[in-house]
Amino acid sequence: MQTILVTGGAGFVGSALCRRLQADGHTVISLDDYFTGSKDTHVEGVEYREGHTKDIERHVPEPVDLVYHLGEYSRVEISFKEPSVVWDLNIAGTFGVLEFWRKRRMKLVYAGSSTKFADGGMGRDQSPYAWTKASNTELVRNYGQWYQLPYAITYFYNVYGPGERAGSYGTVIEIFKQKMLKGEPLGVNAPGTQKRNFTHIDDIIDGLLLVGRRGEGDEFGLGAEDSYSILDVAHMFGGTIEMRPEVAGNRMTALLDTTKSRALGWSATKKLPEYITSIIV
Repeated sequence: MQTILVTGGAGFVGSALCRRLQADGHTVISLDDYFTGSKDTHVEGVEYREGHTKDIERHVPEPVDLVYHLGEYSRVEISFKEPSVVWDLNIAGTFGVLEFWRKRRMKLVYAGSSTKFADGGMGRDQSPYAWTKASNTELVRNYGQWYQLPYAITYFYNVYGPGERAGSYGTVIEIFKQKMLKGEPLGVNAPGTQKRNFTHIDDIIDGLLLVGRRGEGDEFGLGAEDSYSILDVAHMFGGTIEMRPEVAGNRMTALLDTTKSRALGWSATKKLPEYITSIIV
């Protein structure tokens, strides 16, 4: 059993990861500034510490065996409105984590973003969020090489499932669900044909656990093979669809490569249409 630190442990993915790690018998510490995380997600047995990742050394003085770094800014569209927040959380905050890693020399698992692979590689420059996330994957890789440190980099593809949130920092499946429950139109940003590989939270956590145990290096894609356009998803929910103007940073496609994750024995097992059916009946 290990002592494992999860940054962003009160967020959507982080809280699910903390729950699984704690159930497996590990000592789990969460560091979260609660920018989007919620104390409602707290898991019994997990130790929660409130603070910014740039101050990680002060908040986590004891030795840890493994760090999952999930605690970053994670929305595309709204990142255009608050680039200073994106910089603070994704550049200053992550630099603090990397220095913590360099000095302590435990294994680091970094949660990258699939936006890096969007639209033939152009996606990395399409928003403040995408650029910082892509840059951080390169910095993690360089730190690993410069200082001979153990690491693995994962890439999430549109995570959905129990625990999602709506609102400005929400995810599309939960936003559509809440709109449907209120009898409101489902807003789809033009052109609506942009495709996503929606991946269930349980599959993401299975992948993170495998990568934490046995993954080494970059390119651990965690995404479902099936892709659906946003219009496809809206039609699955039913009801009225409201087309909206195109927004900046709205990628059309993203290259999915799960080769290294599959080599560890991982595959996505849950299907989006089945999940949507279960929540609209």
